[in-house]
Amino acid sequence: MSKTAWIIFSAIIIGTLALLIFFSESSKLDIDSIDINAIQIANEQNGNIGDHIYGKVGSKVTLIEYADFQCAPCGSMYPITKNITELYKDQIQFIFRNFPITTSHPNAKAAAGAAEAAGLQGKYWEMHDKIYTGQDDWSNLSITERTDFFTNYARAIGLDVDRFNSDLTNAANSINKKINYDYSLGQKAKVKGTPSFYLNGKPLSPDMYSDKTKFKEVINNELSQAGIELPDLTD
Repeated sequence: MSKTAWIIFSAIIIGTLALLIFFSESSKLDIDSIDINAIQIANEQNGNIGDHIYGKVGSKVTLIEYADFQCAPCGSMYPITKNITELYKDQIQFIFRNFPITTSHPNAKAAAGAAEAAGLQGKYWEMHDKIYTGQDDWSNLSITERTDFFTNYARAIGLDVDRFNSDLTNAANSINKKINYDYSLGQKAKVKGTPSFYLNGKPLSPDMYSDKTKFKEVINNELSQAGIELPDLTD
């Protein structure tokens, strides 16, 4: 099976599992009036942790990904997403939102927490990238092992490790609120599996985003409609 076919097939299978997930914390959130396609600023419901934005803040073109750090299709998709967001960093704004499928990925929420804790020290994307590039190394670790593993990641990217661990275990748990808030937004967006991509609010099918050429085409079309000059796409 080709890499593209694997991403599409796995996304469908995991999407079925996603329908069985529901966080009790998420059910308490009031997001009926929330525009899920807009940038989410820090508020009480998301633990005062707003959307993490990569690229051109304020762009008329927004790419949102709902993903699970432990899911294999998300890991396979990561190099493409990384390449695309680098190519278009001066044209679009990219947002990553947490959608951990904990029934099949027991370390997914812990990984999301590690990324959010790094974000509290201004290094969200550094941790995001390390978690995905090292997915095979931590996915099957025990609770104790994964804690030590992510702490080593925190140390490697220059975080205050004591603060990192404190943020993860804080009773107020703003990080947990952020993850549940993201998940609720994904439910409202009708996310059926991970990864799921939305370009200016329009869902992209797996065959569009799993092929880099097609991914560029849909982004280019959106940029053209927004009157934004295309980047130099030689890569």
